[in-house]
Amino acid sequence: MSYARIIGSGAYLPSRVVSNDELAAELATRQIETSDSWIVERTGIKQRHIAAPEEKTSLLATRAARAALDDAGVAADEIDLIIVATSTPDFVFPSTACLVQAGLGIKGGAAFDVQAVCSGFVYALATADAFIQAKRARVALVIGAEVFSSILDWNDRGTCVLFGDGAGAVVLKASDEPGIIGARLNADGSQMNILCAAGNVAHGKVVGDPFLRMDGQAVFKLAVTALTRSARDVCIEAGVALTDIDWLVPHQANVRILNFLSKRLGIPDEKVIITLDKHANTSAASVPLALDVARRDGRIKPGHLVLMQGVGGGFTWGSILARM
Repeated sequence: MSYARIIGSGAYLPSRVVSNDELAAELATRQIETSDSWIVERTGIKQRHIAAPEEKTSLLATRAARAALDDAGVAADEIDLIIVATSTPDFVFPSTACLVQAGLGIKGGAAFDVQAVCSGFVYALATADAFIQAKRARVALVIGAEVFSSILDWNDRGTCVLFGDGAGAVVLKASDEPGIIGARLNADGSQMNILCAAGNVAHGKVVGDPFLRMDGQAVFKLAVTALTRSARDVCIEAGVALTDIDWLVPHQANVRILNFLSKRLGIPDEKVIITLDKHANTSAASVPLALDVARRDGRIKPGHLVLMQGVGGGFTWGSILARM
């Protein structure tokens, strides 16, 4: 049987860092009141990276991809599958994945995008795993990349303080040894209105509301419940106990959600990878960004069992169990 193993990871964050104090000062010019203490207390976020106008999602994704390829020791022309998870593509089409493929100077393999918002990387990882298990691909590049600053209403304090831009990537390779050992993907479209960006382009005009809108309390309640159930389900599927998990790498949305989740799962705080204080909520990029940080600083080691989770608009959620 062919398994998919993560053999490398990479990340890219735009150079512009916006602290809570800087953001609060900017919002004050619009008579919108907030502060560093208010943001940190409610979210755990201290800063975010904001892309320059010329830094599109495909650029962030390509730079994260190159870092992952270098880490894996894999040449670009070995890649036969590229999946990009994003809600902020450069264009309606072609896909961001095709732009990344061109940026890497390769051609011929499959390349496509996955849109599941903040669950996107988990969805994309599960898809690449299925391709490799089915022997439809051998070496896959899975990327989460977002420029969420482009869809934020900077007059809405409830959302604009929460998000940032960035990209993270992993390289998956076929192996005889188990790597990804469990995957659970779920959605509930009836909850679409609690987190959405409902605008679109039609006949050359923007139709509807193009900005991200969120019911924070509803998202919080659904996220904690859904992720708790998903974690338990994927462990049952894989035949492992929650106590066997070495590291939880959750979607980096809000530290309160992460604290509630770890308590419900009985996973100690010291086993939860948290990076949102440094880059805020980067949607589909948040899980691979956090994974890359923990691999590079030596916390996540070969052989460790890692639970990765995403939850976001749609409403979507999912879990991946991977032996590193």
